[in-house]
Amino acid sequence: MKYIYEEKGTPEGPTLLLLHGTGGTESDLLPLADIIDPNANVLSVRGNVLENAMPRFFRRLEEGVFDEEDLIKRTEELYEFLNEASEKEGFDRKQVTAIGYSNGANIAGSLLFHYKDSLQKAILHHPMVPRKGIDLPDLTGTDVFIAAGNNDPMCSPEEAEELQRLLTNAGATVDIHWESNGHQLTMSEVKAAASWYA
Repeated sequence: MKYIYEEKGTPEGPTLLLLHGTGGTESDLLPLADIIDPNANVLSVRGNVLENAMPRFFRRLEEGVFDEEDLIKRTEELYEFLNEASEKEGFDRKQVTAIGYSNGANIAGSLLFHYKDSLQKAILHHPMVPRKGIDLPDLTGTDVFIAAGNNDPMCSPEEAEELQRLLTNAGATVDIHWESNGHQLTMSEVKAAASWYA
């Protein structure tokens, strides 16, 4: 997977995993890392699926409908990549906070849905429920921040609330922050995420 690694902190300190939205690149969310935690290491990854030449982290059948088989495969791929990258770059695998927007938030959510201890924390900007009707691993000790739009045309408020409920039922501590800017990633929600993280 194409990625940028910036060693800003210590090997035993936190690492921010940045996961862009559809059509983004590994450079897109770098400014967010400075706002969330300027002293954390940064691992920013490019999705390796193309949809009309736009990078994504997994395929979809149409807007809002995930290709579940591909999602499972790509989630496993990202999980294994994180394990390998932590050895190669020398960061603490147990101290990874994902920051994802839209498609990137969905693959981060999918990591939580499929793997125990895949992430220490997750900041999910405008996520959807990655998969329905599956048993989640024990997420006790995992902290999740969801930024949702009460008028988001792609991820309904009900979807965000369902995701919060599923993660909470699996043992995660989940906070939800509401905005009224549709599906946009806004500075106000990034600042809310930063204060939550702090």
